[in-house]
Amino acid sequence: MKKDKYFILLPDGIGLRNFAYTKFYEYANSAGDETIFWNATPFNLSDIGIKELKIPSGALHKFTEVYKNARKNIELRHFEKRTKNQIYRSYKFPRSNSNLKSILKNLMTSTIIFFNSTRSGLERVRQKVIDLEKSTSYYKACLEQLQREMPKVVFCTNQRPSVAIAPIEAAKSLGIPTVTFIFSWDNLPKATMVLETDYYLVWSDHMKNELLFYYPYINEKQIIITGTPQFEGHFDKSAISSKEDFYKEYGLSLNKRYICFSGDDITTSPNDQYYLEDTAKAVKTLNENGHDIGIIFRRCPVDFSERYDFVLENYKDIIVPIAPKWDQAGEVWNAIKPTKEDTKLLANTAEYTDLVINVGSSMVYDYICHEKPCAFINYNTGINVLPSWRIEKIYKYVHFKSMPNKKAVIWINDKNAISEIIKNAIDSDHLQELAHAKNWFDKIIHDPENASKNIWNALSKIVTEHT
Repeated sequence: MKKDKYFILLPDGIGLRNFAYTKFYEYANSAGDETIFWNATPFNLSDIGIKELKIPSGALHKFTEVYKNARKNIELRHFEKRTKNQIYRSYKFPRSNSNLKSILKNLMTSTIIFFNSTRSGLERVRQKVIDLEKSTSYYKACLEQLQREMPKVVFCTNQRPSVAIAPIEAAKSLGIPTVTFIFSWDNLPKATMVLETDYYLVWSDHMKNELLFYYPYINEKQIIITGTPQFEGHFDKSAISSKEDFYKEYGLSLNKRYICFSGDDITTSPNDQYYLEDTAKAVKTLNENGHDIGIIFRRCPVDFSERYDFVLENYKDIIVPIAPKWDQAGEVWNAIKPTKEDTKLLANTAEYTDLVINVGSSMVYDYICHEKPCAFINYNTGINVLPSWRIEKIYKYVHFKSMPNKKAVIWINDKNAISEIIKNAIDSDHLQELAHAKNWFDKIIHDPENASKNIWNALSKIVTEHT
């Protein structure tokens, strides 16, 4: 009996976390069909035992990014108009005018936006992006490769990358069903939809409703709720080391209690280094008064800057940096590859720390899997790397409106409160915060332990229905 062939389109290394290092790949292998990662990244997946087919090399059309950026800006204008909420303006990236080429691109983008700001204009821009990519030699090469391979489905691990447009459109032209996965909990309000596929896999009812609201051209029958594999590693008890082994591996002291400071990317939190410094000062004060507390610093996996170095040096007796186990193949975020070992590292970090502190990160969800509280930083440092940046802007973002109760996290509204918050986190059970955080988790993430199985079943059902 001939095996069905499934193509997992991997446009960036981040998708490996969800679909190569989780139970998803195990389900794919055990199903008896042929699962191949259609690999558009610089990484060699065969080196880690994953069956792959390198996607043909090629370039985007020279105007694709211009039209894609115009689409994003038009969509954000529509979101603002429909909701009467100006926060959508914050999702627009500032445009660089560093050279003549960028000036001309920005002028072209502005012109496209001006003449296509209506609903019908937005449809024209959406179609233009597709038409541009279908005119490239890259598209033709993808089409030829698909004609040779003829998979039963093409599933893209991320709805955002432009590099995935041509492969998806090539599959659609051959009648191969296409599917994409909404990558992150905050993506849809930010107008990050680039791909237009036959089916969309989402984390929850909440995300399904967002998808229908922001993208009315999508039919409810196209959306399948699966959950996300992102948090599965926290439920794998075999991945949790003994406390002694974890502490020994990372040079931690068994006599100390640890909290985690989780770093953000530079765009989200440009003053993050000063928040880490304030946290270290608070811990130093506690230790001078009889406590024995340490900080595990986990930086944002795509932040390779040196901005934290002065804090790590000045407080090396308090802070233990444990870097995420990600590999770097370039300077941009989508050329960073997570490793399977990092899933285990994150689970153990959450298991053996009493609290995570950060600026509005989804780490709140990682920690609730271990029944540990999260504290959101909610004050301005007084030292602004970017003069226009304010902490108040962060918590106005749309995805924070999904919080059923503001007590789902501990709010750090003043740096002078950090010491007491850390002390309480170590000494108290925080049952109220944990209950509210669990409600928030359940709203955003459906069936976290079985997401891989749900996704594989969804793909199998799509294949069956189209056979």
